[in-house]
Amino acid sequence: MAKRFAEHQAMDLVKTNNDVLAEWEKNDIFHKSIDEREGQPQFIFFEGPPSANGHPGIHHVLARSIKDTFNRYKTMKGFQVHRKSGWDTH
Repeated sequence: MAKRFAEHQAMDLVKTNNDVLAEWEKNDIFHKSIDEREGQPQFIFFEGPPSANGHPGIHHVLARSIKDTFNRYKTMKGFQVHRKSGWDTH
């Protein structure tokens, strides 16, 4: 029986991250997560500009990460979620 999930013996998170990222890029997973939901209800999340008032800061990274959890959740629930970084209000 084939293993469904890889087991990582050591806690080399950088290597694990690079391995997962390479697999996602090789199989174009991100675009498949959108394309395979064609015809399903869409979830639209209007995101504002990432750095409207100056240089980006760590708080912009945190805000984007938190907002992305909503998009990922809706994708996992079967919605088609197109992503386009903000500027919806400018």
